[in-house]
Amino acid sequence: MSTPEQHANPLFAHGTPPRFEEVTPAHVHEAMPVLLKALQTDLEAFETSVEPTWDGIFERVRILMEPVEYAWKVTSHLMSVRNSDELRAAYEAFQPAIIEIYTSIGQSQPLYDALEAVAQGPDWEALGPVRQRLVQKELTNMRLSGLALQGEAKDRFNAIQKELADLSTQFSNAVLDSRKAYGLTLTDEADIAGFPHSLRAASAAAARAAGETDASAENGPWRITLTTPLAHPFLRHCRNGALREEVYRANATLASSGEYDNRARIDRILTLRKERAELLGFASHAETSLCTKMAEKVSAVESFMEEIRSATKPIAEKEHIELQEFARKASGDPGLDLNQWDVAFWSERMREQQYDLSEEELKPYHPFPKVLEGLFAMARRLFEIDVVAADGEVQVWHPDVRYFRIRNLEGETIASFYLDPYSRPENKRGGAWMNAMRGRQPGPNGETQHPIALLVCNQSPPTKDAPSLMTRREVVTLFHEFGHGLQHMLTTVDVPQAAGISNVEWDAVELPSQFMENWTLDKSTVEVFARHYETDEPMPDELFDRIIAAKNFRSASGMMRQIYLGHLDMALHHYYAPEANRDLANLKRQVIETSTVVAPLDEDRQECSFGHIFAGGYSAGYYSYKWAEVLSADAFSAFEEAGLDDEDAIAELGRRFRDTVLSQGGGRHPMDVFQDFRGRAPSPEALMRHHGLT
Repeated sequence: MSTPEQHANPLFAHGTPPRFEEVTPAHVHEAMPVLLKALQTDLEAFETSVEPTWDGIFERVRILMEPVEYAWKVTSHLMSVRNSDELRAAYEAFQPAIIEIYTSIGQSQPLYDALEAVAQGPDWEALGPVRQRLVQKELTNMRLSGLALQGEAKDRFNAIQKELADLSTQFSNAVLDSRKAYGLTLTDEADIAGFPHSLRAASAAAARAAGETDASAENGPWRITLTTPLAHPFLRHCRNGALREEVYRANATLASSGEYDNRARIDRILTLRKERAELLGFASHAETSLCTKMAEKVSAVESFMEEIRSATKPIAEKEHIELQEFARKASGDPGLDLNQWDVAFWSERMREQQYDLSEEELKPYHPFPKVLEGLFAMARRLFEIDVVAADGEVQVWHPDVRYFRIRNLEGETIASFYLDPYSRPENKRGGAWMNAMRGRQPGPNGETQHPIALLVCNQSPPTKDAPSLMTRREVVTLFHEFGHGLQHMLTTVDVPQAAGISNVEWDAVELPSQFMENWTLDKSTVEVFARHYETDEPMPDELFDRIIAAKNFRSASGMMRQIYLGHLDMALHHYYAPEANRDLANLKRQVIETSTVVAPLDEDRQECSFGHIFAGGYSAGYYSYKWAEVLSADAFSAFEEAGLDDEDAIAELGRRFRDTVLSQGGGRHPMDVFQDFRGRAPSPEALMRHHGLT
């Protein structure tokens, strides 16, 4: 029975929607010692009498872990969206104990022996393929958790795990703080020449947030920060090259100097990951990472990336030559050489001229409420679900956060999700992501508890005069994250450990998200959401036609950016060896020579803010974006082949995609799931065609 203090503390309320508004750092300090102590006691008892059956292992561990997992998920989420010094201190106080608990489970010999007994026992066939897959993967994961290590080797492995977790948190905090610390305040009208109205309004809003209470789009001052909704349009539209250079350099050197310097952390992370891999008998962290992914081997990733790189780089080089020629002609300077901070500016001018298309022309047709409406209509059209606003039913962590329920066509709630759409640089980390608050699982009374997802974006916030007017990239990002959410929420797998995104190979998790991006260029989908925020007039057909015509503008250059990041990630995690002169600087130099057209600045330190691989789950896995895009492009091509205007065919294919990719989760190998949908193995042809590279 819970105490009155526990009842008052929202972190003890596992199994209920989180009371986000109430959670304080003090609650973390109060709840975590109690929960961790209880779990430790329960796990010790479990190990002494573990029953070698499915329920005796998987269900028992799930139930024992649930209170701690719930409290830590809430705490970790708030670290990302409502960060503070006090919350950081609370998080860092208990992170080592969390790592220790998970490590001890992964290294539990009684648990491993029980799993082996299940795998070799007489009831193996009766388990069925989903549970068999989970048993086999858990055995592999336990071996990767250092199970077989003894004595000093095990102690060292465990120390590495704790230190890496701490370094990851420090890395993420340094990026947030470094981004928050920068601001360029402009007061001269001449400095904002070329700013579209939306950028003037957003930068004035940033100035107001920084204390300039009278700042306005008309009179300034205007403040540029390193958040995407400000920095990116600034680099595209600012006519002052010196100011562009300042912002570009600040962004390229984020978290690489002073108190926020991540360089030493990166070296330490790479060193520790390599040492950990060697303790496990692998040559590199990349080998360790890939043994649980679809690709399986470093050579497979390198061959895949090289196939795309070799086809893309010549086209990207041609694109850059064309941009250089355009800039020289447009500027009237035949000797102009493009600097890194000039590329976005002149690319935008070139796109405006070639396609009579600018981002500012599109944004009024992308008001956030309408984009949501179009996204949800598309989900109903394909997947036979209704998304219903449920604001006010649960607590949220910020007034801008929305809450929705997903219902099937019989009106039954099957899932729900939170959506946090806007940038808040003061306490919210950058980027966009989907996390699982709760998976599909049995409830205490035998009913099925529906999945709950957390969807977070960092798009342009509303202004005094208008709702959030989204860039096309922001629209794509919203569809992308909702795709992750759909795989989590539309699962029909009744085994919690394989439901939704759980147990899906990492290089397949981007399949549903990247699949959803394609629908932002589907006319039937666009017609629903592309309506002018002031007049509600639909986007003119000729404007949509210009979007389609421009969709592959400099696409090879964009592709090379992803190839560069994937190549850098793999090089650092497979070849890093400072003692052999393969340190970060030398490896980065080799990657630049191979996988870039416009080399970064000599002082570029983009890796210092590369949270995907140093503070996220993509280490030796960033290639996954392209690997999964092969799958997603091929999946969408099935709809193209059927005819995007054939509603009956689209509905049938949508149901099949729902019942395979979105439904089966981690219960089967993703290649088998894909072939169930497509009827064959994937082909890269659609990916190259969609990017105009064939």
